[in-house]
Amino acid sequence: MAEIHVQVCYPFPGRPLLRGLALAEGSTLRDAVHASGLLREPGLEGLDIDVCPVGIFGKKKMPDTVLREGDRVEIYRPLLADPKEARRRRAVKNANAKP
Repeated sequence: MAEIHVQVCYPFPGRPLLRGLALAEGSTLRDAVHASGLLREPGLEGLDIDVCPVGIFGKKKMPDTVLREGDRVEIYRPLLADPKEARRRRAVKNANAKP
């Protein structure tokens, strides 16, 4: 069976994790994450690939997405704040700060 080569990454602040893998053609995003061993890294042990957002080259994808040669699988960190709400708070703060 033919192989494809992909990378799996997780953006830990200050030390991103990146693993290169050779997988069987037809492997999924979920297969790559499990094969990478990243879910056994300290701080990622409880990560659930079926709940956590994942993607390929910055585009959100489903875990059952079939990979292609050269894909970079990304496990995204959860957002700490809703971007829209953070923007609203900054706007209010800036409006109150004006003389």
